[in-house]
Amino acid sequence: MGNCLHRVKPSLSLSRNSSQWDFGNSTWDDFYNESYTFDYNEEMEAAAPCHSCNLLDESSLPFFILTSVLGILTSGAVLFALLRPLFHWQLCPGRLVLAQLVVGSALFSIMVPILAPGLSSAHSATMCHLGYWVWYGSAFAQALLIGFHACLGPKLRAGQSSRLILGLTVGLWGVAALLGLPITLASDTSRGFCTLASSRGMGALQSTHAVVCFVVFILLPLGLLGAKGLKKALGLGPGPWVNILWVWFIFWWPHGILLGLDTLLRSRLLVFSTCLAQKVLDLLLHLAEVLAILHCVATPLLLAVFCHQATRTALPSLPLTARQASHLDTFGDKSKPASHPST
Repeated sequence: MGNCLHRVKPSLSLSRNSSQWDFGNSTWDDFYNESYTFDYNEEMEAAAPCHSCNLLDESSLPFFILTSVLGILTSGAVLFALLRPLFHWQLCPGRLVLAQLVVGSALFSIMVPILAPGLSSAHSATMCHLGYWVWYGSAFAQALLIGFHACLGPKLRAGQSSRLILGLTVGLWGVAALLGLPITLASDTSRGFCTLASSRGMGALQSTHAVVCFVVFILLPLGLLGAKGLKKALGLGPGPWVNILWVWFIFWWPHGILLGLDTLLRSRLLVFSTCLAQKVLDLLLHLAEVLAILHCVATPLLLAVFCHQATRTALPSLPLTARQASHLDTFGDKSKPASHPST
């Protein structure tokens, strides 16, 4: 996946003692007289001393497609189990919130091939904007839903479908859609690929996006943990509910940190003294993106483990009649003899 062994040789140089550009054995005058076409940005990029390898290129297309298919299949299976009374998952606390979490993971899985390198013929400006908007909008929504689920905690009861909870979660989706607008407006198509625009006016949007990622993926879970510790220290209650769903943030923590670091470098607020440090950062950015993409496969699995643990502990605490009713709703009443028509 990717080609990190390819080394780009400088193709453009500027002599210290002359104001002429040197293209091999030709001068600028010769280059101009022969009427060559010259892309300034492309040549300057190739001549850059720090040219990092590209881990996610056309060769990584199978990874994107496989991850998308697995994410869609696992999300569909878990969503079916949540909406239908299978394996007693109707007793899973906060089932309405968890179902929306699976929907967010499924939306992300669908968008993975759109932003995958190697499908240049399928890329357009509209699809590129839509891909980035759903990509990050669904990720922000999942983070906010996990925080919402943690704050309500044990207050969420099995089968609860309050209009208040539904309204709040819809509001979270609206907030997530707004948070995804900066990166959507900063995206563009270049040579058939979805990229971020490099114009000066887009720098503010990209910086805003980096700040949003840092707040949602880093500060949100840290704030919830701080609130839990503070409430426990003051004896005010258990605080936010920490469970296996919080593993989700591990898939996005590196992305939020490295994206913020890259933004500081691009804004010249932080400067690396060596070329190796820049290359390492570029490689880590690609690895963090790979880890973030894999969350669409891990999220349904985390939900399945959470519901299995929650229902396993909830069933013994239910009264016998409630457990029998739950069993009958799920598997049907097989204890009653079949009625035969009277003759």
